[in-house]
Amino acid sequence: MLRTVIHYGLHFIIPLGIAFILFPKQWKKVYLVFLGAMFIDLDHLLANPIFDPNRCSIGFHFLHSVPAIIMYLIMLIPKNTRVIGLALLWHIITDYIDCLMI
Repeated sequence: MLRTVIHYGLHFIIPLGIAFILFPKQWKKVYLVFLGAMFIDLDHLLANPIFDPNRCSIGFHFLHSVPAIIMYLIMLIPKNTRVIGLALLWHIITDYIDCLMI
């Protein structure tokens, strides 16, 4: 139960703080981008079983793979993709923290 609360807190509450602190004038838009980064979890639909509470997403699902993470890092370079890259990397960090709690 605590693992679930931590995981979803990192996915939903911390991004609100990141958006509000780092992008105070655009925090609502940035927070929506962070929420949109959750769509990378669509790759879970290709797994069997779709949900396994004891499976680490990092390295298992293709949008959670090292090549994907490298692309998210590259997205930090251009200004127009920086927030998206940051949101995707935060998603990966959150999932990695979840892996550490397994």
